[in-house]
Amino acid sequence: MYFAENNGTKIFWTEQGAGEPLLLIAGLGAPHRAWWRIAPKLAEKYRVITFDNRGAGETEFPADELFTLPLMASDAKAVLNAAKTKSAHILGMSMGGMIAQEFALNYPELTRSLMLAVTACGGKHSIPAKPEVYFTLQGGGSSTPEEAFWAMAPFIYDKHTPREMLEEDINSREGEFTKPENFMRQMHAIISWQGSFERLNQINAPTLVLHGKNDQLIPCANSKILADAIPNAKLIELENSSHIFTTDQTEKSAEAILNFIRLKS
Repeated sequence: MYFAENNGTKIFWTEQGAGEPLLLIAGLGAPHRAWWRIAPKLAEKYRVITFDNRGAGETEFPADELFTLPLMASDAKAVLNAAKTKSAHILGMSMGGMIAQEFALNYPELTRSLMLAVTACGGKHSIPAKPEVYFTLQGGGSSTPEEAFWAMAPFIYDKHTPREMLEEDINSREGEFTKPENFMRQMHAIISWQGSFERLNQINAPTLVLHGKNDQLIPCANSKILADAIPNAKLIELENSSHIFTTDQTEKSAEAILNFIRLKS
């Protein structure tokens, strides 16, 4: 258990495995434990570093602070500094993929390779989810975190994924959920983001775009927008997979990530 520091904010991070560093950036409201299925598989080959974004898990932050994605990208940089690594492979999921785009654009010298999973470029060039998805995401009709989880499940898990696996995911939180006010701070960071589309051609790191074909939270069509705009990007769309691809297709997604890094190292 470690803490990095960025502008007075303590950022919780941890690691497992050995080898070239691989930094995992989690999505909206998710703590570092969100990677629990896939991180051990990646750690068989790499030094896997995970952390809690501000507003999630054990990361501290000023109570009145507004979050931005570039600020959260600088948190990721602080984690790498604390881990004493000069650069890393960067994998971001959902909101984490947006943070990863800002990271690669702002810190190209720290980016060995870039993997953008179930994410979008933001702004007017991205394809939004249907209104009912946003309504449910913001807690419409839900009074507890557990109710919110099950309400969102049809939009973020593939219909073929067994319910027992969803129960394992919710149990992995150990009863801890991001506070509503912190969830909304992260949501504000996404909504206020101007997007990356006009800058994507500046990304010079080898890039993999990975998406579940049945994702309803961030529609899969967003993956092609990213892959077409980033020079020489590789696109993989996972069958029988939605937004939480790490559960829907744990083995296939881990294999895709490991193969990509191996070829780009």
